Amino acid sequence: MTFADTTRLSDIETCPIRPSSQTEARSVLSDLKDIARDNAEVAALLASESVLKDFVVAAFTLSPYLRDTARVTPDFLSLAISKPLLPLIQEAVSAARRASDPSLHEDTGEAAVMARLRQAKRKVAFLTAMADLGRLIDGRQTTRLLSDLAEAAVSAAVDHLLLSAATSGKLKLQDAARPSQGSGLIVLGMGKLGAAELNYSSDIDLVVFFDPQADVVVDRSEATETFARLVRRLIRIMQERTADGYVFRTDLRLRPDPGATPLAISVDSAMLYYEGRGQNWERAAFIKARAIAGDLDAGARFLRELTPFVFRKYLDYAAIADIHSIKRQIHVHKGHGEIAVKGHNIKLGRGGIREIEFFVQTQQLIAGGRMPALRLRATEPMLVELAKAKWIDEATCQELTEAYWFLRDVEHRVQMVRDEQTHLLPDTESELKRIAYMMGFAGTADFSAALVNVLKTVERRYGALFEQEAKLSTDGGNLVFTGQRDDPDTLETLRKLGFQRPEAISQTIRTWHYGRYRATQSVEARERLTELTPDLLRVFGQSKRADEALLRFDHFISGLPAGIQLFSLLGNNPRLLSLIVNIMSSAPRLAEIIAARPHVFDGMLDPTLLAELPTRSYLADRIRGFVAGARHYEDILDRLRIIAAEQRFLIGIRLLTGAIGGRQAARAFTHVADLIVEAALDAVKREIEAAHGTFPGGRVAVVGMGKLGSFELTDGSDVDLILLYDYDGSAATESLGPKPLDATRYYARMTQRLISALSAPTSEGVLYEVDMRLRPSGNKGPVATRIASFAKYQEEEAWTWEHMALTRARVVCGDGDLAKEARSTIRGILDRKRNVVAIAKDVAEMRALIEEEKAPKDIWDLKLIPGGLVDIEFIAQFLILAAPARGVGLPEQALPTAEVLSLVAGGQMDVNDVGTLEQALRLYTEISQIVRLCIDGPFDPKEAPAGLIDLVCRAGDSPDLRTLESEIRRLAKAVRRIFQATITG
Repeated sequence: MTFADTTRLSDIETCPIRPSSQTEARSVLSDLKDIARDNAEVAALLASESVLKDFVVAAFTLSPYLRDTARVTPDFLSLAISKPLLPLIQEAVSAARRASDPSLHEDTGEAAVMARLRQAKRKVAFLTAMADLGRLIDGRQTTRLLSDLAEAAVSAAVDHLLLSAATSGKLKLQDAARPSQGSGLIVLGMGKLGAAELNYSSDIDLVVFFDPQADVVVDRSEATETFARLVRRLIRIMQERTADGYVFRTDLRLRPDPGATPLAISVDSAMLYYEGRGQNWERAAFIKARAIAGDLDAGARFLRELTPFVFRKYLDYAAIADIHSIKRQIHVHKGHGEIAVKGHNIKLGRGGIREIEFFVQTQQLIAGGRMPALRLRATEPMLVELAKAKWIDEATCQELTEAYWFLRDVEHRVQMVRDEQTHLLPDTESELKRIAYMMGFAGTADFSAALVNVLKTVERRYGALFEQEAKLSTDGGNLVFTGQRDDPDTLETLRKLGFQRPEAISQTIRTWHYGRYRATQSVEARERLTELTPDLLRVFGQSKRADEALLRFDHFISGLPAGIQLFSLLGNNPRLLSLIVNIMSSAPRLAEIIAARPHVFDGMLDPTLLAELPTRSYLADRIRGFVAGARHYEDILDRLRIIAAEQRFLIGIRLLTGAIGGRQAARAFTHVADLIVEAALDAVKREIEAAHGTFPGGRVAVVGMGKLGSFELTDGSDVDLILLYDYDGSAATESLGPKPLDATRYYARMTQRLISALSAPTSEGVLYEVDMRLRPSGNKGPVATRIASFAKYQEEEAWTWEHMALTRARVVCGDGDLAKEARSTIRGILDRKRNVVAIAKDVAEMRALIEEEKAPKDIWDLKLIPGGLVDIEFIAQFLILAAPARGVGLPEQALPTAEVLSLVAGGQMDVNDVGTLEQALRLYTEISQIVRLCIDGPFDPKEAPAGLIDLVCRAGDSPDLRTLESEIRRLAKAVRRIFQATITG
C-alpha cells in the first residue's frame, strides 16, 4: 500500500502484527475501555470487530511506550484511528518548526518552547510508529519523517536562542523575523540526521560553528563564549527531561578535538584544524554532514570549503586501513562476537548496520574526490551510485539495500518497545518474540532465520570489500601499514613478555606509531612513545591478563588531546607508569573514566597526591578554587562536573593504591558530594532569585539520606536528598520578582532545578544521579517540603521504615537556622520512646520482604546476602529507634554505621556480638568500595580482571579468593545469627 495523504490506519486490510499474548491483549482492552469513557472515537473502535481494532490492541501489547502514550494522551490515539496520518505528522513537524515564532505564540519563553517541542515529538513518535507498524510506511519514510522533526525542532530552538541573545544585548540580528538568516551560526546535522536517516529513538549528532565575519556579536571578544552558552542552552532545550518528556538526546562530540574545545568553534579555527590535523574518521563523518539549522547559507559555504578535506583528488586507498581499524575498535569495545540473534547488536555487531555504512563510506573516501556522484549522504542512493560507477555490482547493491532496510526496521522496532536508544536485540525468548511479531513474523524461529541470513550477507560483502582493497594496495608500502604482516621475532618476544595475543598487541602498537590518535600525531610524541614502548610492554607484561590491560591503555591514549607531556612523564617516572598499569589491569571503570575524560588524569601528576589525605577542608579548597572563575550558571555547573569527576577519581586512585582504606574513601566521597550539592544549591538559588525574586523570610536546607547521610558513599553512588524550606507566610504570598511564584511552585522549581543541575547529562558528564523517594509520601509527594509539613508527617504518618531511613538523615547544606530546626526535628522524632517489640517486628518483616524480592545472586552480593550489609544496617537502625525506650543516648547527627554500633549498642547488645558486626562491616566495606571503584555491576570472579581479584583479596586481607570466600561465609553466618537474636529473638 502506498502512503498517500488520504491513507488511514482503517485502510489496513489484514493485521500485519499479532499481540504478544492474550493476557496482554485483555489488559490493553481494559485500558482502551478506560480511555473510551471520554473518547468517542476509541469507544467506536472498541464497539467494532475490525482489523483496526486488532491492530491497535496488538501494537499496544508489543510496545509499552505506545500504550503509555495513548493512556497519557488519548487524543493521539483518536487522531491515529480517525484521520489520514501523513497530514497529521507533517502538521506536528510544522508545529515544531513554528514553536518559537512570536507571531504565532504569545508565550515564547524557553519553558513554553520546550513544552511545544516535546509535545510535537511525542505526537510524531506515536503516529509514525503506528503508521510503520501498520505497514502504511516503510523504513525510508519513517527515517525521513523523524529527521524532518529533528531538523524542525533544532531550527526552532536555534531561532529562539538567537532572539533571546539579541534581546539580552549579546547579538544584533539582521532580521528579527528570521533570526537565523545571516547570523553566521552554523548547525550541522551529522550521521543519520545529516543523511535524513534517523532511527526511532535516535540521538542527534550536531556540530556547531560560527562565522565571525557575520558581525552579529555585539562584543567580538565574547563571540566564542556567547555561542558556546547558546549551544549549552540548545542541548538543554533538546534533551532535558520534563513532565512532557524530551525532544532528542544531543551529542556534540564530533566537533574538532571535543575534549579541549568549546561547544561552538569559529569557522577559521575549524578549517585550520581539519586542514592540519583532521583524521580519516572525521572525513567519513563529514560525508553525511548537512546544514540543518541556523544560517543555512553559511553552513553550505562551510561544507563547500571543507570538500577538499573530505574528498581528496587522488584515489585514497590509505583510508581503507583507518576505516577498517575504526571498525575493529568498535568490535573490541562494543562486543562483537559470533553471529547470534539474542543479544545481537543490530548496529555495531557482526553483519550489522555499521558494516553497510562503512562499506559505502570507505569507497566514497577512496573515489569521491574524482567522482562527485559519489558524494551523496544517504546510504541507499549511494549504493545505487556505486553500482552505476561499477565500484560494486548490481547484486551487491540489491543485497545490501534490502539488508539495510531490514536491519533498520529491526532497529526501529527494538527502540519502539520502550523508546530506548538501544541497538541490542533482547536476550530472552519472550522479549525476542515481541520483536518478531512487530516485524510480522509468525515466531522467533522464522525471524531468527531471516535475520541471520541478512547478517551473514552483510558480513560476506563487507569482508570481501576489505580483502579486495588490501590486495589493491599491497604495492603501496606505507599505504597498508596497518595491514603489514607481523614480524615473527616480534611476536615471539611479546609472548615471552606475557601477552597471550601478540598479533593483536603488535597491531595496536603499529596503530600508535602510525599517528592515528591525536596524542600520537606529532613527530615528537611518536618519538617519545617509541622510546617508552619497551618499558610499557615490560610493565604491562608483568600484569595478569596483560593483553586486556594494554588494550585499555590504547583506549586511554586514543582519547588524549596530546601525548608529549604524558609520554615524557611516564618515561621518567616509574611510579606513574606502574600506577597506570595498575588501573588498566584491575580497574576497567577507572580506565573508562580517564579515557572519556582525560583531564581527570592531570591530578595524578601531583607528586603529593598519595601523601595528602582527602579531608573536607582539602577538598573544599580545591572545589572552591576551581569554581571561583566561573562567570555564569552553566559554567558553574560544568566546572562542578569537572572538579567532582577529578576529585572522585583521585580519591579512587588513593583507594586503589592502598593510600586510604574503604572507610576513609567513603567519607571522602561523601565530602565531595556535600560540597558539590552545596555549590549547586547556591548557583540554583541565584538563578531562581534572578528569575522570580526572593521570598520574604525564605529559607532552604538540603537533607542527605541513605549513604550520603551516613558518610558511606561509594564511587558512583546515587545521592538521596530531601529539600526542606520555610518562609514568612504573613509577609507575602508570592516571591518578590519579575515573575512571581507562590511558595509551593517557587520551592518546587528550585528543587527541580537542583535535581537537573546535579543529574542532567552535559558534555562534561553527570554529577550525581538523584533519588528523592525518601521525601514525605515518596514519589507521590511534592518535591520540596515545608519544615512544618515534614515534622507533622514524620510525627503522625511515617511508617517504621521511614523512621529507619531518618536515622541516616543529615543536613548537608542550606540556611543555618533552618538547618538547626531540621536537626532538632529529626532528633525529636528519633528521641521518641517506641514500642520496641513492634519496631522489631516491622524491621524483621521488611528484611524478609527484601529477601523475597531481591534475592542475592551469590556470596559476593555483600549487600543482600543473609548476614550482609543490609542486616548490619538494619541492626544499627533498629538500635537507634529502640535506644530511647532502653535509656540509651543517641548521637547528635547521622553517623557511619560502624560508629552507630559503637555508640548505641552498649546496653543493648553483647560486646562480642558488636565486635563481630564491626569486623564484618569493615570487611564488607573494604571489598565493596574496591569493587564499586573498579567495575560497573556485580563482582564475578570468573569475569573480573585478574588485577581486581588481587585487590579484592588485599581488601579482605586474604591470600586468595577461596580463603576470603570462607571468611565471608563465616562472618555472614555470625551476622545473621546476631540479627535474629537482636531483631526476631
